[in-house]
Amino acid sequence: MPKSPKSLSGNQIRQKFLDFHEKRQHQVLPSASLVPEDPTVLLTIAGMLPFKPIFLGQRQSDFARATTSQKCLRTNDIENVGRTARHHTFFEMLGNFSFGDYFKEQAIAWAWELSTQVFALPPERLIVSVFREDDEAFAIWRDKIGIPAHRIQRMGEEDNFWASGSTGPCGPCSELYYDFHPEKGDKDIDLEDDTRFIEYYNLVFMQYNRDADGNLTPLQNKNIDTGLGLERMAQILQQVPNNYETDLIFPIIKTAAEIAGIDYAKSDEKTKVSLKVIGDHIRAVVHLIADGVTASNIGRGYILRRLIRRVVRHGRLIGIQGEFTTQVAETAIALAEDAYPNVRERNNSIQAELQREESQFLKTLERGEKLLADILAQKPDLISGTDAFTLYDTYGFPLELTQEIAEEQGIPVDLAGFEVEMEKQRQRARDAHETIDLTVQGSLDKLAEHIHGTTFLGYSEPQSTAKIEALLVEGQAVESASSGTEIQIILDQTPFYAESGGQIGDRGYLSGDNLVVRIEDVKKESDFFIHFGRVERGTLNLGDTVTAQIDRACRRRAQANHTATHLLQAALKKIVDPSISQAGSLVAFDRLRFDFNCSRSLTSEELVQIEEQINTWIAEAHGADVAIMPLTDAKAKGAIAMFGEKYASEVRVIDFPGVSMELCGGTHVNNTAEIGVFKIVSETGVASGIRRIEAVAGPAVLDYLNLRDKVVKELCDRFKVKPEEIPERITTIQNELKASQKQLDAVKQELALAKSDQLLSQAESVGEFKVLVANLGDIEPDALKTAAERLQQKLGESAVILGSVPTEGKVSLVAAFSAKIHKDKQLQAGKFIGGIAKLCGGGGGGRPNLAQAGGKDSSKLPEALDTAKRQLIEQLQ
Repeated sequence: MPKSPKSLSGNQIRQKFLDFHEKRQHQVLPSASLVPEDPTVLLTIAGMLPFKPIFLGQRQSDFARATTSQKCLRTNDIENVGRTARHHTFFEMLGNFSFGDYFKEQAIAWAWELSTQVFALPPERLIVSVFREDDEAFAIWRDKIGIPAHRIQRMGEEDNFWASGSTGPCGPCSELYYDFHPEKGDKDIDLEDDTRFIEYYNLVFMQYNRDADGNLTPLQNKNIDTGLGLERMAQILQQVPNNYETDLIFPIIKTAAEIAGIDYAKSDEKTKVSLKVIGDHIRAVVHLIADGVTASNIGRGYILRRLIRRVVRHGRLIGIQGEFTTQVAETAIALAEDAYPNVRERNNSIQAELQREESQFLKTLERGEKLLADILAQKPDLISGTDAFTLYDTYGFPLELTQEIAEEQGIPVDLAGFEVEMEKQRQRARDAHETIDLTVQGSLDKLAEHIHGTTFLGYSEPQSTAKIEALLVEGQAVESASSGTEIQIILDQTPFYAESGGQIGDRGYLSGDNLVVRIEDVKKESDFFIHFGRVERGTLNLGDTVTAQIDRACRRRAQANHTATHLLQAALKKIVDPSISQAGSLVAFDRLRFDFNCSRSLTSEELVQIEEQINTWIAEAHGADVAIMPLTDAKAKGAIAMFGEKYASEVRVIDFPGVSMELCGGTHVNNTAEIGVFKIVSETGVASGIRRIEAVAGPAVLDYLNLRDKVVKELCDRFKVKPEEIPERITTIQNELKASQKQLDAVKQELALAKSDQLLSQAESVGEFKVLVANLGDIEPDALKTAAERLQQKLGESAVILGSVPTEGKVSLVAAFSAKIHKDKQLQAGKFIGGIAKLCGGGGGGRPNLAQAGGKDSSKLPEALDTAKRQLIEQLQ
């Protein structure tokens, strides 16, 4: 009876493979991410993918030999997962690679040694395949390794020839198979019989280049690319009936079975399939999220979302009703963390993403599964396209899940009918877009026909319940929005302040059952408060009731800064000029800005007085009186209104008695003491007669002072001085720099003159005149001008054109003409050099005998100087 191989754990198999090749001078490299650098593929689908640029000759390798355990993920056979013994989405490919180093004989010898000695596979259980035309590989296996010829199978191009595309590097393959039933003998061997044989190792001999005509020519540097499936070798060595029952996956299956309260060994085949799907997919999900993929409806994100949803649905099929994916993920993380530490490092992200996606999908499943079950209960011959579309459009139930569930009962889905309904929906959307403008900016007034304006509760209530009256995505009305969607929301009532009067909108959250929507901004259009946000967890539906909660810390900051602007206006009127009035403002969470009418800049003494006065009012703890009153009454009381602002007949008055009284709809502190402290940051002019003060108040002052303190400490460390000595040290450095610059300018001028003197011999005679055109390298414009004047004087009746590139990308040009050239030939230096400068993307001009110009394209300088010389010669002849 043939011997069985010795049992090894999955981790032992991986390590023995890497150790084997490391001892043979292979560089052990870590697995690349599942998100590949190759833009032509969504995911890393093969162990060789990270080395593809090397094999294609696009990049040189740092190593002649390498070995890896590479994470891979494929979904092309997703429907076979759990149904066959060895189909997976996520798998590990152990590989050894030669980049122009060893080739066939060595690769074959090591593959055999690894198989029979390291993994102790009985030779009599191994069969190999080669490409039908690869006599060399056939001979190595037969003559060097000693495998009987009848156990070496020749196979066609489809099975045993690798190519990266229709052209480029390619070559034959040789594959190793393990025989589970050697007792069946060697007669009529069929390697396609996967109940008997499993391919576990593939050796690719990259030896040709294929041209556009299909011709093969030998490569100068031949490469080796191999792949040994870790899961398949684990099945062989652990002597289990399929890959799923190895120690790489079965602990995950066991966890899922325990959650479901079932015994895997006693389960029927359908239940085992579901458990296998969970075991396979959760491995894929864990590694995808660990490598930075997040669930979405496109690309890699869609693959992740689909896998999570399949896990959830198969959990339901085996009786799991609640959320469970995070529990099985923990088992998967524990299994993988030794080989791939990033899964443990990203544990929180993995758990959060799974919890969010699962809770969202469970709601979808509950609605969609009920409807689909009702449809299937009628025993139809076909799920109509209309029903499939209703599940998709109304309940968010993915089409592929409808197909999968229906096909389990042998009922197909009318895909053509589904597409017809989808196109009708697209047309309805186009028609609606043409007849009803629902963009956020321009047409919300049309919603007033259907919903009421938003009631603002935020002056007294930082939190409230609210009903979703409208949802918009990119300006288009929608019925629901899922996790990751950027959305605009209109509520029937809200505690969120909408941007107006210079104060920015509140931030915060909308929440509900397994729902979190982050609100980043709120704006007001007509009577509607539009909440701009992002669904972070769950699904938001039109008509839902949610809890609206502002970010209280941000609100407190805004209140402090807003009240501070009122105090600032009062201080300006008191200290600078009673006629000062507001010309604009910004109240943000981290700063305030106040524009005011004033014909002059404020003195430093005035700024100090203003700051001190405001901080005095803050310390005096003036309470706020807030009242709604007729506009006429407010003005009669002396409340300040912003010039040009339109007010309703009734207005809101913010009064800090004895200090400030203004008409204002913004949010404010109840007492000036809540502000804490006020600090002016800058005072500048922004327009004719308009000045601007930027300042911070409340908690923002600490942020500002911390930043200033950090800068001061860095300057002290750099200059080796005390804080009070910094100004003097900077003045000293500035003086030293000015002196050094003067010396440098003098040296550059001397260098330019020295260079120019060497050019005298290069002047060409054109009749009675001399012409000199030259490039002086990186000489500065002033020095270039001096050199041109000097050369013209030494040459006498002459025209001198000099060019340089003083800094990268900039061109300097000078023209110096003698008086006779200007008088007799009617050539003006300014006009001439201006035309030349245009060739360098610039311009310039000057006097008839001396002019300077500049340009932006230094690459054009040689061409410009050649043109200048040619034109001068033509015009002087």
